[in-house]
Amino acid sequence: MASVDPPRKKKKGRYGVAELKTLGNQLLSSASHINNLPLLLTFLSPSSPPHHVLESLLSLHSFFLPLLPKLPSSSAVAASAAAPSAADQSEFIYLTWLRSKFDEFLKSLLDILASPQSDETLKELVLDTLMEFVKVANGGAFHSALYHKLLLSIVRSTSPATFCVDLLESKYFKYIDVRYFTFISLKKLATTLEGKDDSDDKIASADGNNESQLSSNTECFIRNMYYTISHVPPLQGSDDTSDLEMWSSSESDQKQHSGDVSVDDKLLKSKKPNKNVLSAAKIAKKMKLKFTKAWIAYLRLPLPLDVYKEVLVNLHQAVIPHLSNPIILCDFLTRSYDVGGVVSVMALSSLFVLMTQYGLEYPNFYEKLYALLVPSTFMAKHRARFFQLLDSCLKSPLLPAYLAASFAKKLSRLLLSVPPSGALVITALIHNILRRHPSVNCLVHREDGVDEGKSDHRTDEGTAVNSESVKTSAVPCQKPGIDHFNSTEIDPKKSAAMRSSLWEIDTILHHYCPPVSRFSLSLGNDLTVRAKTSEVNVGDFSAGSYATILGAEMTRRVKQVPLAFYKAIPSSLFSETDFAGWTFKSEETPEMINENNERSTKDLS
Repeated sequence: MASVDPPRKKKKGRYGVAELKTLGNQLLSSASHINNLPLLLTFLSPSSPPHHVLESLLSLHSFFLPLLPKLPSSSAVAASAAAPSAADQSEFIYLTWLRSKFDEFLKSLLDILASPQSDETLKELVLDTLMEFVKVANGGAFHSALYHKLLLSIVRSTSPATFCVDLLESKYFKYIDVRYFTFISLKKLATTLEGKDDSDDKIASADGNNESQLSSNTECFIRNMYYTISHVPPLQGSDDTSDLEMWSSSESDQKQHSGDVSVDDKLLKSKKPNKNVLSAAKIAKKMKLKFTKAWIAYLRLPLPLDVYKEVLVNLHQAVIPHLSNPIILCDFLTRSYDVGGVVSVMALSSLFVLMTQYGLEYPNFYEKLYALLVPSTFMAKHRARFFQLLDSCLKSPLLPAYLAASFAKKLSRLLLSVPPSGALVITALIHNILRRHPSVNCLVHREDGVDEGKSDHRTDEGTAVNSESVKTSAVPCQKPGIDHFNSTEIDPKKSAAMRSSLWEIDTILHHYCPPVSRFSLSLGNDLTVRAKTSEVNVGDFSAGSYATILGAEMTRRVKQVPLAFYKAIPSSLFSETDFAGWTFKSEETPEMINENNERSTKDLS
């Protein structure tokens, strides 16, 4: 008799796939084999063999799925202090026990999903199982609590959440209710993480000084959360909600998931919130608000520097158009713009969108923009977008003359230190400034100090800030060659650009790079005659590099090619008269070789 032990008394390692399949079939066929349920649960762990996990998962999924509408919720079980009647006591105890086993089942599935050692195919099956439970476990309504646990396990995983989020994006983010509850859950997760953070400076890691203080778990949490929130497609602005798909049941389909009405009548009455199932139209109205709250909560977190830069790059296209009130981002963007360096360049796009499309007022905008004109900007990764925005910011005809002159002079000074690709885009920017603002064309050519004094009388209040410059403006400059422009001044009002000239343009007329010298000739034209000139598209030069310049030169058709003419074919590179005592022979005779060998032998001896 000892050799015929029941299956439940075997050791875990002795079960094979066939025996697990038998246990599952017994569990599904009769309630008398309910003790197989705890045994199958023991095989659901990241350390178990994948084929054992798969067989147990299929059996338990088929067992729990039809029972989910009947199971009491975990909160209802914990809150039920009063004992049920004697008739329902056994059933209540049985359902409560099943609920506890279902919670264990969910915990095991979440552990497998978050484990880095789990197989990807198994993860996909686990995710599909959990999403099916989300669909039917709440009587037909979307089970937001279960879905929140699912997202929490994905985001809190110590490994990148790329695979799981890509699965959600390809299979489930097309459903509007899944996106809706994703934003709600991400907002809760971000708020919880923000509460645990002791630092008051939420963007302290932007300059890289405090980035090392972030723990590895928190940093991984923030990266996974960004990957998730950036892959949830926002709701496009459309009034037609008929094409929107729902993952959970609608109001009309809710009764089909309740099973037998006579049996589950009490359960349906006890679950009154399920009657208010959100429809696609209701979700569409609230989607923009949930999207906004999720992103604002996330932007309050201490973002790592690389994530911080990526957020700034994509904010103006992927986030701002879908916010309920984009002006709410003004504090985040102005703080980012004040950081300086590459971070300010990246924040400029979103800040420019808020100023031009949503009426944001930022008094120190041009002062901060002026401070970004440094040589390192011309080698930044996102310089193309920056130059296009810079050209757009200087397009307004209401721009004061001193401000236009300061930008033109600062750009021309950078001509002396930037690579050829930067010189091309600077030339295009100066060309457009001189054409749009005729009052600063006096900077192109100034013959003597008298002309300089007259030009200072035409300046606005920007040059009147410095009282010394006002006194000396009427006096001709007696020292030619002195540039009054202060390149280290961060305030364009005090830079004295109107007292200077664009003498740097003459230097690039002799630039070693032919495209730069050719293009600079356009600045010699009279740009005040707008009918005969046109603006230059800065976008054609903003993404230039050495490779693009070389490629353009190689494909350029040259009309005249310099040729070398010789009366006689040269036999050597240099003539003997150039280097006295040296001879340049094309070939060595055997006598010369022997003579050289003898000399080397004597030297060694």
